[in-house]
Amino acid sequence: MTFDPNAKLDPSQVEDRRGSGSTAGGPIVVGGGAVGLIIVIALLLLGVDPTSVIDTTTTQPPIEGVQSVQDCRTGADANKREDCRVVGIVDSVQKYWSDELNRRGSTYSPAPTVIFSGYTSAACGTASAATGPFYCPNDQKVYLDISFFQELQTRFGAQGGPFAEAYVIAHEYGHHVQDQLGMLTQTSSNRASVRVELQADCLSGVWAKHAADTGYLQAPTNAEIAQALDAAAAVGDDRIQQQTQGKVTPESWTHGSSEQRQFWFKTGYTSGNMDRCDTSGV
Repeated sequence: MTFDPNAKLDPSQVEDRRGSGSTAGGPIVVGGGAVGLIIVIALLLLGVDPTSVIDTTTTQPPIEGVQSVQDCRTGADANKREDCRVVGIVDSVQKYWSDELNRRGSTYSPAPTVIFSGYTSAACGTASAATGPFYCPNDQKVYLDISFFQELQTRFGAQGGPFAEAYVIAHEYGHHVQDQLGMLTQTSSNRASVRVELQADCLSGVWAKHAADTGYLQAPTNAEIAQALDAAAAVGDDRIQQQTQGKVTPESWTHGSSEQRQFWFKTGYTSGNMDRCDTSGV
């Protein structure tokens, strides 16, 4: 992933809480599901209060000397630093959806991404690396511990890479788009949850198709799209269940299979049209 070195980044779209979270202990996640990738939005869709399954933890004072995203000013910074790359991705994703929803006669309200280390509080409960990145509709923010990107490779077997990271972030903003359009409704149905997650994968692909149009980065290469598809496969419910419990139970899926997640990302990417992201038939 290559950013235009002269592109002006807007670091105000990312709230940097690194150094303010606890680094000892941690939240206890009750129940099964995608161990290590328990997306809080899925709990909300299932009618479960995330605070009832995730313990809160106290925070520590900020640590001096920690880099801040406020230093991320240009695309050149995004090409050098991972946290600045997150800023660049967030800026690009939000630029695209703001323009696209405006073109469609709707209004897009920007949603900040909160990056943190350890744990931090969210309106949906405690955020941690164990919960994985998630979108919280209660405060309309995306939560991300950047260390998750390493876990995506070491724990889930993804190849990783910058565009795998972009896929993850764009997926969460797909939920924000759903929220903006009134499509993110609470339900107790696993099947409905899968539809919501696959649609977010598709919306992620739509952004990828138009990423270069936002002026922040160059069009992704085939190799970079392969990174995104590999990440989508790595977090498929069937693959995670096989790894963690030795068997696959489709009736308990909340995000969709590896094949489904790849299919819907590709649908969004090849069409570049959010109208093609109708997962109601899944």
